Amino acid sequence: MSTTDQTAARQDNNVNSKQEKKKEKEKDIETVTLNIPKYVREKEIVLGKKQLKSIKDKKVKGTLRRIESKYADAAEKAARTEMLLTEDPGYLEAEGMEKTYNFTQDQLISAVDEEVAKKRFDISLPTFGPYAFDYTRNGRHMAIAGRKGHIATYNWPLDRKMCEFHVKENIRDIKWLHNELYFAVAQKKYVYIYDHNGLELHCLKKHIEVNKIEFLPYHFLLVTVGNAGWLKYQDTSTGKLVCEHRTKLGKCDAMTQNPWNAIIHLGHVNGTVTLWSPNMATPLVKMLTHRGPVRALAVDHSGKYMATSGLDGQLKIWDIRTYKSLHEYYTPTPAACLSISQLGLLGVGWGPHVWVWKDAFTTKQQSPYVTHIERGAQIHDMHFCPYEDILGVGYSSGISSLVVPGAGEPNFDSLEANPYQTKKQRQESEVHALLEKIQPEAITLDTTFVGKIDRASKAVIEKERKQEEEERTKNSKPAKEKKKMRGRNTALKRYLRKKQSNVIDGKRLAIEKELARQRELRQKRSLGEIEKPPTALDRFEKKQMSLFSPWKLASYFFGTSDNSSGCPAIGQLIESSKTLENGKPVSEAYHLKWISCSELSGVESIDHFTEP
Repeated sequence: MSTTDQTAARQDNNVNSKQEKKKEKEKDIETVTLNIPKYVREKEIVLGKKQLKSIKDKKVKGTLRRIESKYADAAEKAARTEMLLTEDPGYLEAEGMEKTYNFTQDQLISAVDEEVAKKRFDISLPTFGPYAFDYTRNGRHMAIAGRKGHIATYNWPLDRKMCEFHVKENIRDIKWLHNELYFAVAQKKYVYIYDHNGLELHCLKKHIEVNKIEFLPYHFLLVTVGNAGWLKYQDTSTGKLVCEHRTKLGKCDAMTQNPWNAIIHLGHVNGTVTLWSPNMATPLVKMLTHRGPVRALAVDHSGKYMATSGLDGQLKIWDIRTYKSLHEYYTPTPAACLSISQLGLLGVGWGPHVWVWKDAFTTKQQSPYVTHIERGAQIHDMHFCPYEDILGVGYSSGISSLVVPGAGEPNFDSLEANPYQTKKQRQESEVHALLEKIQPEAITLDTTFVGKIDRASKAVIEKERKQEEEERTKNSKPAKEKKKMRGRNTALKRYLRKKQSNVIDGKRLAIEKELARQRELRQKRSLGEIEKPPTALDRFEKKQMSLFSPWKLASYFFGTSDNSSGCPAIGQLIESSKTLENGKPVSEAYHLKWISCSELSGVESIDHFTEP
């Protein structure tokens, strides 16, 4: 190789090494800026290098190592996608001595663009109120329901009405299902499901006098609770009633769901809040939150905080992880409704007032973030619109759409909820949701239980399993034996079935002996060896003439002496009538007596004693 070739090769190597160093430097800069710990699993679940080395089975060790590498790659990719989220939420900022809660809606509209200003509106509906309403998951459609029977659905960003009708009976709540094609309405007696054209599809007659409705989108479960205090889960994909739980706490009109783990929160008249899952007939958690009935509930999207309001005038913030109260606020009148936005703003409706609190879960606030008043009306229901800085309010004389900066998530996931989806995308998302449907058995308080490893020893696990079985057998009630109406299902046979087959005692032996004796008697009776026992039907059989019938007695003994010495059988018959089979004496009035011919001298004719 010539010197020129050697120098060229050295230059190429230097260039390649510089490029590699540059790439490594860029990679290091990216890893520093990426927020990877935000997407990494909890330390209790992650398997470290030391834990992997302690595993002796090479196949299991290799499988776990590959799984951990996949989790690490997924966390890094999720952190990299944050670079694509270009939109940031915006909040109100006051200057100097100004306060954000003094800004009116008219002032806010004058400061925002035209697209946002169009979303601020008021609809006066004084005839059929108060109104309850709901938004779809992507925030594009709104459904309203008046207490006196008025129902309407809108594509509200486009100001397009989808359907409007009147059911001519009371309505307590309305809820969208998995998309904008179907919605459920809690009417006077039953729950009805309608399509987007207002056509009634189903009448759920097992849901009676319902006050509140919730829908779990990942499980396709419609959840209702009402005046009877029964919590019911209905699968909308199959139409089956999954389960129904009796709360035993009376009427319930406060319900919400935890978006993080699909647990249902119920507020009761005794001031308690109960957490329910379809897998247990008793509440998972029972919290005493207020000194009076609970009016409203709300849970944030992270599933960590819960807000409750009661008739005692208190508004409390709770940490669901520890079930402890964090902050307490006072409302002049009890709050009728609560709502939490995607970014953590808390909306409170009391009387004619609407208050929105910012950072209410982390620190105790001294003043609200945004306020609004509907003069001459009472707030009945409120919801934050997903992916929009809008708060919808339903009150006694209509509905309003209020602008609340910083309420909605600015960046949406089109695979989760797409506000701009087409008809084809909606159909595909519906099919994917049905295929990826989560079964009700997976609803638990701890959503990270899947994938956890029980690091206890085999002896400890076996001991715990035995203790659980013993407790289960102690607490379980014995199965009640069903009494069959046909066949020879006697009490003795039921007793033998209840007793264990491997336990032999004196009572069991006596019962088996008695059953064998009864079986032998039945066999002899069927062969004619034993006289058939008397029954009630014997009276209808044709009676045969007895050997000692009155007619034969008369033919034997008329004209003989006045004693029974002429026939020994008659004497034995008379003697046997004086005692019973068990040896007890018979009353003298029932003894057989000898009647001579001389005593029958007054009888005109003896035709009565002749054989017919």
